[in-house]
Amino acid sequence: MSVYEIRRTQRDDAVPDALERLRHWAHVAPLDIALRHKRHGDWYAWRWIDVLHDVEQWVDGLRSQGFDEGSRLVLSGAFEPDFLLLALAAQASGGTLAVVPAPASAEQARQIVEAQRPTHGFVQRRRELGLWLDAADQSPVLGTLICGQQPLIKSTGTAIISVAQLRLAASASSQVRAQQIRSKGIEQLWTEEGSEWQGGFAVLLEQWLGTGQALAFAECPGSVARDRRDVAPSGLVMSAERLQVLADEIESRLPPQGSWRRRLCDWTIADPQRGVRRLLRNRVKRLLGFEHLRFIWQAPHKAPSPHPWVGSFSREVA
Repeated sequence: MSVYEIRRTQRDDAVPDALERLRHWAHVAPLDIALRHKRHGDWYAWRWIDVLHDVEQWVDGLRSQGFDEGSRLVLSGAFEPDFLLLALAAQASGGTLAVVPAPASAEQARQIVEAQRPTHGFVQRRRELGLWLDAADQSPVLGTLICGQQPLIKSTGTAIISVAQLRLAASASSQVRAQQIRSKGIEQLWTEEGSEWQGGFAVLLEQWLGTGQALAFAECPGSVARDRRDVAPSGLVMSAERLQVLADEIESRLPPQGSWRRRLCDWTIADPQRGVRRLLRNRVKRLLGFEHLRFIWQAPHKAPSPHPWVGSFSREVA
């Protein structure tokens, strides 16, 4: 199991100056949208000043749970606002972070805890709490687990607190329904990733805080395609593996190989800038939510996805 760490001394991880960059955007563009996330069917947004305020408040929430400069937080799950805010707050508190794939078994959770020796953990889904609690029982230091959902189990040893309780302790509640603030026509980055992307969290912070563009997240894995169409992002931040998933999604939407409709699609992609071909290609882009796409992040020295449609989008925005 791969575990990658965010070290405060490594500039390559784009984290040491994350707080400085956050303060910069909160100062120069305080009312611009920084984060968007769909929750329970509604889009919510945070402005840059909101993000800075929440991070500062979440520092207090973490301190109420005993998190300080000697503490270590391990995080796993999908990248979304709570994940980012908690990680930045832990960084602001002087602690260290480890971003790890969600364990598939109690043994994998135990290996993570044994290797990282965290004092605190963030678990996004309550169904994973049992795995982490088993590992915590064997750890001399892991004393607090923070769950993205309201926990339904209790522990006599490790403290379990929900994100909602942490927010209450921090008095942080800056999320606003997106309809109440300007959200149309803005430059937006999009990601469908989670902690299983090795090194991906540092990439995400670098692209988000480096560009000052809004960063948007789907409600859940099952709504990714629909929510991406809602956002129509200008940039994608994805691993090579996720781009392959996207290529598979495109393939599933195309007519079967050998059919006349598929030959029409292949004819379109061969020279998509002319006449009816351009119209057909634009329709595919709208179905994917890519009508405003101008940027696809790809790891250096990584070959693009073999699917010709993804390849054409990559060339177009290069």
